Amino acid sequence: MITANNITLRIGKKALFEDVDIKFTEGNCYGLIGANGAGKSTFLKILSGQLEATKGEVVITPGQRLSFLQQDHFKYDGYQVLDTVIMGNQRLYDVKKEKEAIYAKEDFTDEDGIRASELEGEFAEMNGWEAESDAAALLNGLGVETEHHYTQMKDLEGNLKVKVLLAQALFGNPDILLLDEPTNHLDLDAIEWLEEFLIDFSNTVIVVSHDRYFLNKVCTHTADIDYGKIQLYAGNYDFWFESSQLLIKQMKEANKKKEEKIKELQEFISRFSANASKSRQATSRKKALEKIQLDEMRPSSRKYPYIDFRPDREIGNEVLMVENLSKTIDGEKILDDLTFTLGHDDKVAFVGSNERAKTTLFQILMGEMEPDGGYYKWGVTTSQAYFPKDSTAEFDNDLTIADWLTQYSEIKDATYVRGFLGRMLFAGEDGVKKVKVLSGGEKVRCLLSKMMISGSNILILDEPTNHLDMEAITALNNGLIKFPGVILFASHDHQFVQTTANRIMEILPGGTLIDKITSYDEYLASDEMAKKRHIYTMKEEDN
Repeated sequence: MITANNITLRIGKKALFEDVDIKFTEGNCYGLIGANGAGKSTFLKILSGQLEATKGEVVITPGQRLSFLQQDHFKYDGYQVLDTVIMGNQRLYDVKKEKEAIYAKEDFTDEDGIRASELEGEFAEMNGWEAESDAAALLNGLGVETEHHYTQMKDLEGNLKVKVLLAQALFGNPDILLLDEPTNHLDLDAIEWLEEFLIDFSNTVIVVSHDRYFLNKVCTHTADIDYGKIQLYAGNYDFWFESSQLLIKQMKEANKKKEEKIKELQEFISRFSANASKSRQATSRKKALEKIQLDEMRPSSRKYPYIDFRPDREIGNEVLMVENLSKTIDGEKILDDLTFTLGHDDKVAFVGSNERAKTTLFQILMGEMEPDGGYYKWGVTTSQAYFPKDSTAEFDNDLTIADWLTQYSEIKDATYVRGFLGRMLFAGEDGVKKVKVLSGGEKVRCLLSKMMISGSNILILDEPTNHLDMEAITALNNGLIKFPGVILFASHDHQFVQTTANRIMEILPGGTLIDKITSYDEYLASDEMAKKRHIYTMKEEDN
C-alpha cells in the first residue's frame, strides 16, 4: 500500500497540489487522469521519490518494493537488454553481479566462500535462477524478439527501447507499480499484451494514460486531478466520466431549485415587509433566505479544443490507386508489392507492429519518398493534408504561431487565421509565441490547425494522438468521425481506431498486406488475426 499524506507542491507562488490525501491499496489499478499541466506525471514522481514535495509525506508499507517506468531512454545504453530488464529489481541485479564477480576471482578465499554462500541464499529467495527466463518472457510478450535480448541497449531502435524499459518496470512482481504513459510508442499487439498482464497483476498499480480504451480495460479505480486536488472514484474511466457528469447535473438541478426558492422568498419579503400583519412571516422568510447556500460550481480545468475538418470540395469516386508498391530501406523489405484501391467513403486504419512500414507508405503517398517499384495515383478531385509522425522540421524556424499558420492559409486575414488557433486553445498572446519553443502537445494542435485550414478532402495522420491530452484526443476523435472525406491513419489508441475506421490494413513484417473492410474489434477477432498469431507463436517456439 502507498499513501500520500497532506502533499503540497509549490512551484514559485503557484501550488500545483494542495493538501492532497489519498491511499492506494493492494489489488487495485488506479487510472490517474487530468488535463495537460494538471500534474499527473509530477504526482507520480512524488510517489516514486524522484521529486520531493514542498509539504507532506509519502508512506509505503514496510518491506514493499516500488517500481516505475523510466522515462530516460538513454540511461541504460551501456547495458545488455536482459540485464536492463533485471535491473528492475535493483537488489537482485546487485546480488547477481556481486556473486559473478566473486566466482570470477582467481584467488578465491574462505571469506569469498562465506560471502558467496550468503549471496546464493538471498539470490534464491528472490527467484534469481528464474530471472533471465522471466525477463525474456516479458520481452517476448511485448514483442522484443529473442535475437535482441543479448544486444546492447544503445543498438536498439527507439520503440524497442521503450518496450525494454516497460519490461524492466514490470519485472520481478513489484508490490507497487507506477506507469507514466506505458502505451506510448507501443504497437496494438503489445498494448493488448500489457492490458492482460495488468488485469492479472495482483498488486497495486497507478497508471497515467491518454488511452481511454486502455484505462477502461485495466482500471478498477480512477483518481481525477483537478485544481490541485485528487478525487477518487471506484470504477474505470467511463464510470468516472458518467459519475462526474451526473454530479454536475445534480448540482445544477439543486442550484436551480434553490434559486427558484430564493426568488420566491425575495418576492414575499419585498411585498410584505412593510405590512404589519405580515411582518412576522417576512422576518421568518428572511431567516430562511439567509440559510440557503448555492453549491459552488467551479468549472473544471479541462479544456476541449474544437476540431472540425471541412473539405473545400466534395471528393469524387476515384480516390487512390496503389499498384505493386515496394520499398527496401537499409536492406530490409519495408513494402512488398502493396496493391489496393480506396473509395470515397473509406476511413482506413493502418495497424500492427510494422511501424516503419506505415510511416514509409505515408511518406511515399505524400511525395516525400520515392518507391523502388510500383506506383500510386491520386484522383483528380482529391486534396491531401498530412500529419507526420516526426514534425521537427515544421517548427525549426523563428516564426510566431500566427505567422506559421498564415503561410498555409489561402486567406491571409489575421482574424481568420486566429479563429483556427482559437479553436485549438491558442488564445490572445499565444499567437505571438515562437513555434520552436512549443511543447509536444502544442505542436500537435498547430498541425491540426494547419490541416483544418487546408480544406483538404483526404486526411493522412501518422500517430496524431501522441502528446495530446484526453480532451484533445476526444475532440480529434469526434472531428474525424464526422469528417465527410477519406482518412488514412495510424494510431495505437484502440478506441480511436475502433470508432473512426471502417477499413483495416495491416502491413506485416516483410511488407505484405492484410486488407479488410471491417471494424477494428471485428478484425481482431477474425481468422486472419488468428492465423497471424499462430504463425508468430510458431516462430517464437522455433527460436
